[in-house]
Amino acid sequence: MNIRSLTRGDGVVIGAAVLLLIASFLDIYSFEGAPDSAEIPSLWGSGPVVLGVVLAGVIGAALIVVARALPQPKKVAGLDLGQFGIAFTVFAAWCALGNIFDPAGAFDNDGGVSGLSAGMGLILALVATLVMAAAAVATPLVPALKGALIPAARPAAPQPYGGQPQGGYGYPGAQQQPYGGQPGQPGQPSFGGQPQPGQPQPGQPQAPQQAQAQPAGDFSPFWFAVPVPRPLFAEDGSPTPIAELAPGTWYLAVEQRGANLVAQTQDGRRGVLQDTSGIQRG
Repeated sequence: MNIRSLTRGDGVVIGAAVLLLIASFLDIYSFEGAPDSAEIPSLWGSGPVVLGVVLAGVIGAALIVVARALPQPKKVAGLDLGQFGIAFTVFAAWCALGNIFDPAGAFDNDGGVSGLSAGMGLILALVATLVMAAAAVATPLVPALKGALIPAARPAAPQPYGGQPQGGYGYPGAQQQPYGGQPGQPGQPSFGGQPQPGQPQPGQPQAPQQAQAQPAGDFSPFWFAVPVPRPLFAEDGSPTPIAELAPGTWYLAVEQRGANLVAQTQDGRRGVLQDTSGIQRG
């Protein structure tokens, strides 16, 4: 699971689930004129409220977060886990609204009790489930909610296209040159402290290093990160994604095909990134 693939909307869902758990320990109803010694049950004292509001909301939030953090979407009966989670959150909000109008119904009262109203626990539960359901439904539709919850780490310094970044989350480590290499190669240590042929002499300006071999055309490979999870499709045009690019990880763009990029993951898989909007170049 990759928590860097969570979005701002997922963060709102998590916060609403925490608020719902807090509300579940508060009073389920209030009674005007009740003595201070009267014991009023919490939301856990009513089976319908616990099942229809508290557990439904928490389970829905958990399904949404797990579905987002998994590298590959999981399906049950042909539906994505995230879709089940959205359905649970909407159901929890609907049940919370019903209990607000009839807080005594959970205790099999016949109604007509003077001064009986929804308690602080039910009110907070309604607010939490409404926020949770709204965030779950709106996250795929609102760009502000689709942004990464944990932003990708930025490189220490900009690197020229074609060069490998030297640090930062997700960067492959640079290859270290062993001692004992051929004299005169740039980057090889010299024994005895004497400069080797081909190396700059003290006081002489250093010539720029020769760029790596470039592919045909003007395109140069570069490292990039995506702002939100994006699918990577096979190069043969298959509509089924072969991987999902997650925020916070750096990937190598090896080729450009029109508006698309051919990207390589760190496990060596290559595919086509069709949505290149907002990518961060290394």
